[in-house]
Amino acid sequence: MAYETVIGLEVHAQLSTRSKMFCRCSADYVNSPPNSHVCPVCLGMPGVLPIINRQAVEYAIAAALALNCTIASFTKFDRKNYPYPDLMKGYQISQYDAPLSHDGWLEIEVNGRRKRVGIIRVHLEEDVAKLLHRNDPSGESYSLVDVNRAGVPLLEIVTRPDMRSPEEAREFLMKLHRLLRWLGVSQANMEEGSFRCDANISVHDTETGKSSAKVELKNINSFKAVYQALKYEAKRQEELLRSGTPTWQETRGWDEARGVTVLQRSKEYAHDYRYFPEPDLPPLRISSELVEKIRACLPELPDARCERFITQYGLPKYDANLLTSFRELADFFEECVRLSSKERAKTISNWILGDLLHLLNVTGTGISNSQVSPKGLNDLLNLIERGVLSTTLAKKVLEEMFHTGKSASEVVAEQGLTQIDKSSELLPVVEKVLRENSKAVADFKKGKEQALKFLIGQVMRATKGQAKPELVANLLKEKLR
Repeated sequence: MAYETVIGLEVHAQLSTRSKMFCRCSADYVNSPPNSHVCPVCLGMPGVLPIINRQAVEYAIAAALALNCTIASFTKFDRKNYPYPDLMKGYQISQYDAPLSHDGWLEIEVNGRRKRVGIIRVHLEEDVAKLLHRNDPSGESYSLVDVNRAGVPLLEIVTRPDMRSPEEAREFLMKLHRLLRWLGVSQANMEEGSFRCDANISVHDTETGKSSAKVELKNINSFKAVYQALKYEAKRQEELLRSGTPTWQETRGWDEARGVTVLQRSKEYAHDYRYFPEPDLPPLRISSELVEKIRACLPELPDARCERFITQYGLPKYDANLLTSFRELADFFEECVRLSSKERAKTISNWILGDLLHLLNVTGTGISNSQVSPKGLNDLLNLIERGVLSTTLAKKVLEEMFHTGKSASEVVAEQGLTQIDKSSELLPVVEKVLRENSKAVADFKKGKEQALKFLIGQVMRATKGQAKPELVANLLKEKLR
């Protein structure tokens, strides 16, 4: 039998506004004491009136435009009713039949094949409170409610069921995550819960035409978990189809510790939520002038910038993809090239993606907070080109620059790290290395070229990386004749 996996995603991303969606409370709640960013509106008190956050609407339009959506000229908010303990009012203000935008797409690439994933809608809603589950010393369990998150602006992106593998779903999420952060509309921090995913999956038997019922996997909070949960669920549904076991629409959670999906409840349908128009909020009419103003303010998007890096600077696709993984990284690279030349673009890319990115990752530093500036990196490369530093020495200088904020010239002057490029200074070291490594000398004379590399390495070690490698190689060859 041949099975086809059918996947659609519902992604929720918190918007990076200063205040909540319908009140003036701060939306910056992550490190705040529980229930400290609350007011009668987000607490769901009787008689209060919500007010629409204009910035959230504009951020949502920007994201929708970047996702190639059509912006609705008329949109409204609705009440979505369900009785969960994390919902203060007993309903969520969301959008139902008149969303902010519709009919978009995002292109992904998996295994060298490009594919457009359709987007049904991008709309606005409010986030819910956070439940904290605890156990007391007697073993009794209970839950606490932190309302700080309730009311934070939430963007929901609903895709069409266009993905056919967990790999495609993971790639879509990673690309969407990059895009939202690139635009600056969302921090999209999965660990903090500001970027969450629900995945809908079913399996179709292409020979018999039978399909399993759609299953919704809820609130998966990492790219790895999305991939693993979908892979497990696809296999589970294939086995059910193969055995003829009936399936039904349900909601399941991902148990990461056990590596399985678990039943949570039967899946609700739209009528279960009893949607109706939010009576306390006016409909929104979005002018074409506003849409075009926001479109004009969009930055060059990552896919377009990646292609430009390839064509304008001659970078390999691998480099261009990595450099455009974050907008700040792409900006840093392009500023380096602006201060230098297009001819040096590949060298700049190598240093950023290699040594500099390693230092950033090890220390958990963002490129925008790096003490190595584009000018500083270019100054270092100039010293290499002038023969002042070898590549090995330059790596040491870069690390010192990164930790101290000093310029390359200051580090070189303080530590005396200039390259040794005089034969008279290197010859005694070369002769000493040859005397101490008679086996390598004999191997070289037998035609083993690898022995020369070993001897060069010994000279470089003896000079603490300060010897000019080309001169070392020439001197060794002369002595080995």
